Amino acid sequence: MNLQQIATKLGCAIEGDTTLEITGVAGLDDARPGDLTFLSNRKYLRSLSTTRASAALIAPGEACPINLAALRTENPYLDFARAIELFHPAPKFAPGVHPTAVIAPSAKIGTGAHVGPYCYIADNVQIGDRAVLHSFVTIYSGARIGNDFFAHSHACVRENCRIGDRVILQNGVVIGSDGFGFAPESNGRWYKMRQVGIAVIEDDVEIQAHSAIDRATVGETRIGRGSKIDDLVLVGHACKVGEDTLLCGQVGLAGSTTVGNHCILAGQVGAAGHLTIGDGATVSSQSGVPGDVPPKAVYSGYPAMDNLAWRKSVAVFNRLPALQKELRDLRAALAELHARR
Repeated sequence: MNLQQIATKLGCAIEGDTTLEITGVAGLDDARPGDLTFLSNRKYLRSLSTTRASAALIAPGEACPINLAALRTENPYLDFARAIELFHPAPKFAPGVHPTAVIAPSAKIGTGAHVGPYCYIADNVQIGDRAVLHSFVTIYSGARIGNDFFAHSHACVRENCRIGDRVILQNGVVIGSDGFGFAPESNGRWYKMRQVGIAVIEDDVEIQAHSAIDRATVGETRIGRGSKIDDLVLVGHACKVGEDTLLCGQVGLAGSTTVGNHCILAGQVGAAGHLTIGDGATVSSQSGVPGDVPPKAVYSGYPAMDNLAWRKSVAVFNRLPALQKELRDLRAALAELHARR
């Protein structure tokens, strides 16, 4: 595929040889002649000058080495994502049901579905058109799933849960597992509360490997349209996650946490539950959130606080040994002064 063809598909302007043949895509450091690369962060400018790639996606006005053809775009990272698809299209799955799959007679599956080996689809399930269930996927009774659903191996959708269109479940995801609900008994034991709510996953959500979205004790747990959930994330019972929100690896939301739209919770953030994180908020990695976070705020640390306050606190914390020595010296000087009097 030549550079002009790629530019046309991506809607980019070209600087350089339009007939240049591009054979693949790669990052700046790994690229070889014939590859298309990209620059979206200026801290990698040095790598741009040494890359072996033949062409780069680069922002307008950014200097480009003379030996490198440029595709000018306002969003190099996004267009690189689109370019990957030109060279590595998604695999196609032929419609049909594998002979080892078990499908209840009352289940309804739309046209063009692919049901792989050892899948199990229980009573009264409804699945839309063009679904792909890879292998060992389990759909419990009463689940409702929209069009273009894709479940990788060992994904599970529990009873009566609701899933919208174009949802992707990576390997080992569980939708609607029991919430962590136990009532204390007088003898010190724990009585399991029956979890009769559901989990609802709206359109265009992707949930990555081995994450769990617990069902509510009563009512529902809900993941909003377009949100993306990383590996090993737990969303507890009755949580509400808004639209286009990112929950990064090992985030844990205790029950009844509400996360707004367009939020980012970085890796290993923990929320205490029964709290609200406002629209557009960002919580940095390994932060512990014990209370509400305002909209558009950036919070860090434990207990999570405004990022600027946290950075100042960390700066003070790092100086504590020196400050402690200063305090000891001052106390000693004062004691000596009093002794002289």
